[in-house]
Amino acid sequence: MITPEDVRIFLLTLIYAVLGIALLFAGYRIFDWLTPTDLQDDVFKQGNVAVAILTGSFIIGLAIVILGAIHG
Repeated sequence: MITPEDVRIFLLTLIYAVLGIALLFAGYRIFDWLTPTDLQDDVFKQGNVAVAILTGSFIIGLAIVILGAIHG
């Protein structure tokens, strides 16, 4: 039996997930804007592994910060 409390928890979880993804995407776009080169071009077209590691590390770090901010 689905209770109204279950629906409320599901909707809040969905809102937090969408908010987290939007913040992560915005943070990545700002990071890409602040770097002197196009990150997607460097990683996918030129195969620059160092830029891929840097970008991945930034995304993981930002995800941890967003998790801490949302979780409280």
